[in-house]
Amino acid sequence: MFEGIEGTGKSFQIKKLYKNLKKKNLSVLKTREPGGSKSAETIRNLIFSKTSSTFHKKTDYYLMLASRNEHLINTLLPAKKKKLIVISDRFTDSTYAYQVSGNNIDNKVNLVNKNYILNSFRPDLTIVLKSSLKVINSRLKKRKQLNKFDKLKNSFFIKVQNVFIKLAKNDKKKYFLIDTSVNNNSAEKKILEVIIKKLKI
Repeated sequence: MFEGIEGTGKSFQIKKLYKNLKKKNLSVLKTREPGGSKSAETIRNLIFSKTSSTFHKKTDYYLMLASRNEHLINTLLPAKKKKLIVISDRFTDSTYAYQVSGNNIDNKVNLVNKNYILNSFRPDLTIVLKSSLKVINSRLKKRKQLNKFDKLKNSFFIKVQNVFIKLAKNDKKKYFLIDTSVNNNSAEKKILEVIIKKLKI
């Protein structure tokens, strides 16, 4: 799984990792949240619709969970059964960082919901990307289209990024933290090395 705030280069690094693993003739699936299956993408469209700006924070939270449930059932579990390498742009840590820590959703409620949806499913590794606000804002300005998360204030970005960093530092066996502020090629190389070591290939 890849985590990190907007503008840290997740999409770029996911594309690079996908290509690098495919070159090794490995069976790889690239997916995302919210979304990742036909039904989950329908929910994603609602999450990013124009009317979503009026949604209560709890509504937004439960739409994210609904999308995840569809993603898990229709994409992640079948991929696991087929023993595919899954690269996902966001997963449960984004819910914790954005909705729980960022928008004050009750974490006790979130943990119950998380366990109810995932059951025993857990990622093998989560790659957390971090970057400086200067670089993030520069990257976001280059985007042709911005969604509601891209438009959040810098103070919110800092808060959420710190949550991701803390998660990564607290469990170095399950997380790999990398700074993408300077060199994307260097980050690409490090990520591939970590994945190869984790998969033992």
